[in-house]
Amino acid sequence: MNSIVRQPAIAPAPGQLIEIRDGVFWAQLRLPFRLNHVNIYLLDEGDGWVVVDTGIGDSPTVAAWEVLLAGPLAGRPVTRVVCTHHHPDHVGMAGWLIARFGATLHMPEAEFLLSQHYSNRPGAIDGKAFFDLYAANGMPPDQIAQVLSDGHDYQRRLTGLPDAFVRLEDGDEFVVNGRTFEVLTGGGHSPDQAMLLCRAEGFFLCADQVLPRISPNVGVVAHEPLGDPLGRFLTSLRDIRRRAPGDVVCYPGHDWPFDTLHERIAQLLAHHEQRCAVLSDACVSEPKSAAELTPKLFPALAGDHQISFGFMETLSHIHYLLGRGELALSEAAPVRRFRRV
Repeated sequence: MNSIVRQPAIAPAPGQLIEIRDGVFWAQLRLPFRLNHVNIYLLDEGDGWVVVDTGIGDSPTVAAWEVLLAGPLAGRPVTRVVCTHHHPDHVGMAGWLIARFGATLHMPEAEFLLSQHYSNRPGAIDGKAFFDLYAANGMPPDQIAQVLSDGHDYQRRLTGLPDAFVRLEDGDEFVVNGRTFEVLTGGGHSPDQAMLLCRAEGFFLCADQVLPRISPNVGVVAHEPLGDPLGRFLTSLRDIRRRAPGDVVCYPGHDWPFDTLHERIAQLLAHHEQRCAVLSDACVSEPKSAAELTPKLFPALAGDHQISFGFMETLSHIHYLLGRGELALSEAAPVRRFRRV
């Protein structure tokens, strides 16, 4: 399908680009999950294209890219690939695109190194660090085995990365065909996710850090089992609110464009405070583990993939409350349980 649509009244159809600004295009690629799509953005660089995020590394996404390359993008190569963060729905096709076109990869260093870690050590995806984290926080052994075998499969859907990259750092300028973007980075959903703010034209490629309909998953990760990703996420939201105008048009990594950035940030801050209150109240009568608390936040999880995400996000709220002094560790072994202070 060789089509470009000017007005983003609806999401782009498969094989279609929507021109959202002069020389800035939006496409959607399918995902095999409940959140069934990822947005990618293509910036016209004159002789070629800058791709912002790439889709997951699987055969349907390869086929979707072939349609785009043979249709709306025909005749011009991909010159640069920007990956906002290391999750496979954003970085999964980077290796395929870079090998095909000789493009350069641009991403934050922490995101590049973590993606390389999972690419080069596939056993880490379901290895001892994950098992220990689940077990220490109360997940039953039979459920751990199921989550590790099925729930982590999405992390394997990568086409690799090159050995070298160009680092994106907070405050950098990223210039495409005369258009200047300010790089903002923020943690929580991933270690140091990149976003691109075009201040002069009033639009913001905000990746997964601010989504219009849902909160991005903010979960503890196995390589940092005592980390506080929720604290970093909330700090990032406040930083974005301080630095980005409230009336910018936001183009997120999932769902649809929106123009209520500051209002949406306020909603996300309130949402996570409410979820913290739920967990705190649940720990009054007796100490509880993350496994016991997960249904308080996610009462209807379906499938091992969602169970893994829900468990890790519950744990992130627990760690944030520990840091604020509202919860305390009650039992250190064999399962961590928490009580309200």
